[in-house]
Amino acid sequence: MKYDIVCTATVEGDPAAIWEAWTDLPAYPGWDGREEELRLDGPFGPGATGFSKQVGRRPGSSFVVTAVEPRTRFTTQCPLPGGKLVLDHRMSDTATGEVKLCKTYRVHGPLSVLFRVYFGREIRRNMPSTFAALAAEAARRTAERRA
Repeated sequence: MKYDIVCTATVEGDPAAIWEAWTDLPAYPGWDGREEELRLDGPFGPGATGFSKQVGRRPGSSFVVTAVEPRTRFTTQCPLPGGKLVLDHRMSDTATGEVKLCKTYRVHGPLSVLFRVYFGREIRRNMPSTFAALAAEAARRTAERRA
């Protein structure tokens, strides 16, 4: 069994700054209101492990970074009973100078049905504000460097 949730947005901002903010996983709790704790055990890259806990959720979960294509894509994977959750983060520049973001939640295994019913609607509702917060964090970092 498999279930996908695909969320997309197009934001304004410097692609390098957006990539920097999106891959600075431990900084998420400072700008993403959904994240309570996000820890990365070592430098960001394939094979790096970490822990994530969202606000109001128990328990958190461990994850591993499984792939990185600089300024294009990174994936993480966390174990689920009888399956796994793969998060695929993609970005691309547009012809208009904006950045297209896509985050796919791919649930494998028997919990895919529960994930769809319990988490799907909430994820779709919250991702626009998370994408906007990411763009704001990238802009903040850009302004900070220029100051």
